[in-house]
Amino acid sequence: MKFLIDAQLPRRISHLLNGAGHDALHTLDLPLGNLTPDMDIAALADNERRIVVTKDADFVTSYLLFQRPQRLLLISTGNIRNTDLTTLLLTQLPLIEAAFASHHYIELSRSALIIHS
Repeated sequence: MKFLIDAQLPRRISHLLNGAGHDALHTLDLPLGNLTPDMDIAALADNERRIVVTKDADFVTSYLLFQRPQRLLLISTGNIRNTDLTTLLLTQLPLIEAAFASHHYIELSRSALIIHS
């Protein structure tokens, strides 16, 4: 799978996903870095068939109204230590992979993986 990690999430998430055999970029890897506009992030993700991984509710609104980005993983854990977030992602990664086989908008909270239709 291919992922694009948004600015408010730590770069280590892209390293974690790459280490798990995926192709992950962080906004810091883009020419404008963390200043890349959401519209550009969504366009790049759609063009490269990447899943946008974000905490930003603006992406949810864009997805619900315009289906942009086409695939979205919303992290809705609230404030969480980076080590706890990476542990949660690693634990849930097999379920996330399976969910994206047939769904386009997934939400990861501290206690559940929520599949939105």
